[in-house]
Amino acid sequence: MLNKIAPYLLFVIYTLLRWSWRIDLNESDFVKNSLKNNTGFILAHWHGDEFGILHLLRRYHTSCIISTSKDGELMNKAVQLLGGATSRGSSTRGGSQALKGILRLLKEGRRPSVAVDGPKGPIYKVKPGVLQISRLSRLPIVPISFYASKSFVFEKSWNKSQLPLPFARVTICLGEKMDTVGKDQDSKSEELALLLEQKINDTKKMAETLGKKNENIY
Repeated sequence: MLNKIAPYLLFVIYTLLRWSWRIDLNESDFVKNSLKNNTGFILAHWHGDEFGILHLLRRYHTSCIISTSKDGELMNKAVQLLGGATSRGSSTRGGSQALKGILRLLKEGRRPSVAVDGPKGPIYKVKPGVLQISRLSRLPIVPISFYASKSFVFEKSWNKSQLPLPFARVTICLGEKMDTVGKDQDSKSEELALLLEQKINDTKKMAETLGKKNENIY
């Protein structure tokens, strides 16, 4: 019974928390145009940033890969309640099936959102999955990150997840896109992985800079 109720409790708690945040959303011109023209892109973020951006699942009409683990069951339902579609699997288990699911959801108009250093790290290192999705879908990749004026950091977790605290000012940035991975390019390319890592880190730095500037203004 508790397992069935837990996702709904998580949804309610997160929604109430999100309503208390003061959110500054900064989208690149590419993202604004894509939303206006209803065209696709892939969102890429570090695993520890999920709590700050989950509320955007509905806005960007996204799909996510969710682990088949017991914890994944909880997250799967919570993501669906927040407006996202899900495909089950990970790079360590059910990866092929999860990829097929993401590509199927893409045909339904869903934009993939990928925690690129999951499911177990190493932290801040891009895995090939997101590059493979780009190569197969012919979609560019958009880095997304956030900064919160006050947050709780799960220090014991490998991904150092950050949860913005009640009434925090949350600054979210969607940075400059990374071009589509070409058919003649290797999705396991270290060069491409490093390029995406840099773009995500640049976006995270931009969110931090804008967030601290807003703190000084208000």
